[in-house]
Amino acid sequence: MSAYCLAIDLGKTGCRVLLAGPDGHVQETGNGAPGLAAEAGAARALTAIMDVAAPMLRLARVPGIDAVCVGAAGMLAAPEAARTLARLLREKLDATSVCVTSDAITSHAGALGGRAGVVLAAGTGAVAIGVGDDGQMTRADGWGPRLGDEGGGAWMGLQGLRACLRALDGRGPATVLSAAAISRYGPIAGLVATIEGHPNPPQCAATFAQDVYRAAADGCSVGRDILDRAAASLAETVMAAAAPLTQHLDTARPLTPRPLAFASVGGLLALGPLLTDRLHAILQSHLPSLVAVPAQGTALDGALLLATNTRTVHEATLVREGRSDVALVPAATNQNTSNREVSDTP
Repeated sequence: MSAYCLAIDLGKTGCRVLLAGPDGHVQETGNGAPGLAAEAGAARALTAIMDVAAPMLRLARVPGIDAVCVGAAGMLAAPEAARTLARLLREKLDATSVCVTSDAITSHAGALGGRAGVVLAAGTGAVAIGVGDDGQMTRADGWGPRLGDEGGGAWMGLQGLRACLRALDGRGPATVLSAAAISRYGPIAGLVATIEGHPNPPQCAATFAQDVYRAAADGCSVGRDILDRAAASLAETVMAAAAPLTQHLDTARPLTPRPLAFASVGGLLALGPLLTDRLHAILQSHLPSLVAVPAQGTALDGALLLATNTRTVHEATLVREGRSDVALVPAATNQNTSNREVSDTP
């Protein structure tokens, strides 16, 4: 019997659905949901998913769904809502098996192929997720743009814009960032109204991270300082997530921390080597047991893997409904899609 699987990456701004079957893969996108911890979070998540999945399934004439995995924002703060969503999806899709987890977990599983290690997701926000061989999970930051996400795109952008306002007041040095801000947002004196009046202020501010990086690359001391502080903050986040997992001693080599894989995903880290080289240098200096590896795949790869494999280190973080002994499709999607920002906040 041919098997069909749905891998779903449900964020607050977008929903990506991958249908994997014997004839290949089909991917569609749609609107996201406010998060499982929001009011009526499970019902709103179901609507967002079905708005994308239902037309796909009709067009593909899929006879039945064997396995589904959803990586949903807010799951870690709302496990009961996750269980409700799993039940609703199983009923709606008549699926044999459904699992729901955090979008941070599916990104982790995709980046490390279901293995233990630490994954830094840095886009508009910033969060590090660690998973040990025994399933122990750690998390650092991802607290959102008001109280956390330090070193992320919105943080960098806001630091740059603050520098522009300080220069305007005479409280800080003149900087080429001022000209960049005027080009992107208009008059400096109107920055507050522009950012706060935007439908998505963190996203609006995060676009300025590109200008901060370019200024730093061109020798701007203000931009370079912001970039260095961003790298230090991201490294601190990674080390906080890694520390509990590296405290287990290698019995073959007493007092030697066990090597731990580390991968990074997200658009911020694609800005360039000024940021990533600094980040890796700090990590190597302070936590040499971290072994940097390239990310293997995306959050959709992770969702497909978790849907079709019940023996990964992530199993304890999943809510499953239905059978898990069905014949399943291979876990690799080979999709050329980049990981979006991940931040499992309520």
